[in-house]
Amino acid sequence: MELFKEDFPTEKELLIADGAPIKDVARRIGTDVSERARAKGEAFSAEIATRFVSDFEKPGDKMAHVSTFAVMGDTVYMTYYANTKEPAEDPKNQTARLAFAPLGDMESKTYLDLQTTGDTVGGKVIDMVYDTVLMKKDEHTLYLMWTARAEKNYYRFYCPFDVRTKTPGEIGVNKFKVGNTVNDLSKSGIRAALAENGIPCKKMYSDIGIMQKQSRRMENGVAYCYTGLYSGDFSCIVKSCDLITWEYVAQPDFINDSKWENATFVLSDTVYYFVRQQNENPCGFLTAYHLPTGKWHPPVEIEDCQSRGDFILYRDNLYLFHAPLDREHIGIVKINTEDLAKSEVVLQAKMQTSCYYPFVQYYGDGELAMSYTVQGKKIRLAKFDLHRYTE
Repeated sequence: MELFKEDFPTEKELLIADGAPIKDVARRIGTDVSERARAKGEAFSAEIATRFVSDFEKPGDKMAHVSTFAVMGDTVYMTYYANTKEPAEDPKNQTARLAFAPLGDMESKTYLDLQTTGDTVGGKVIDMVYDTVLMKKDEHTLYLMWTARAEKNYYRFYCPFDVRTKTPGEIGVNKFKVGNTVNDLSKSGIRAALAENGIPCKKMYSDIGIMQKQSRRMENGVAYCYTGLYSGDFSCIVKSCDLITWEYVAQPDFINDSKWENATFVLSDTVYYFVRQQNENPCGFLTAYHLPTGKWHPPVEIEDCQSRGDFILYRDNLYLFHAPLDREHIGIVKINTEDLAKSEVVLQAKMQTSCYYPFVQYYGDGELAMSYTVQGKKIRLAKFDLHRYTE
């Protein structure tokens, strides 16, 4: 079978949506927080430093970034992309990688390079590699997923990984579905599918991405995984029942300043949504999409340095992790799922190292852990007890 498919030959023109600062917000959550929130932040920062698990970059890496981890059985798996040639975030010199180690022996790591610039896949030469994530397909299978450019078009690739045999399967290309239109999940495929269905699209540029946080919802007896998809200023909610074909769900219907990564989490009939904005904007925004009615909640601005955020559901409460001041700070906001405007800051932490792109996931026995990038060089994992700060 051919790896790449031609885009649906639409004759419709793509509708371009405007981007601008939000005019009407329900509330603005600032960085001038209480002494209690700062004290909790100090404790959180200290706990992350003392409960260090391991670093996962490969010896010899000059740069590493964008982590995702999962614990399955007695092994922790970590994905990221790395530059082995120079200490720079340059997709022309990057590799998509999986690293894993037994929980009881973090020194015994195995490294698997999934794709490197210069590789040939499906007859096309890869000239750029970017965001690399993993998702859990079932109890025995991970899907390793990354962005790469071939012939001036960005694609999302995936590769199944059997955790029993510790072996990867064949590389495939993800699909993007809008209505009855199904294209490769590529920059051109997204644009053509949206155009064919008359759905507006904000300006897309550079790579495309899928957020790594999985949340699930049953729909007509089928389990769907929800997450966020983005490229440049365009961001939307997508869902998939197989982690291969991703279906367009919705994008905010109000004018906003969005840019790059959008965190999502579905609870019952509502998808909670946080996205960073243009660099000169002091805030990201939090909103929610009600699936049965197609209505969006009035947005809440949250002061942010314009970095990647992440949701976690913990003891039946939803929390947002984000970068309130810079990438050496972490803020945690407890989401009021009944009224977003009543969401409150739990803590604001000045971390002991840089803490780029935190990803929060369960580590085992109800414990949480956070993976993050340190100064663009280390992929670090540390455990923490969220209960200490929320109760």
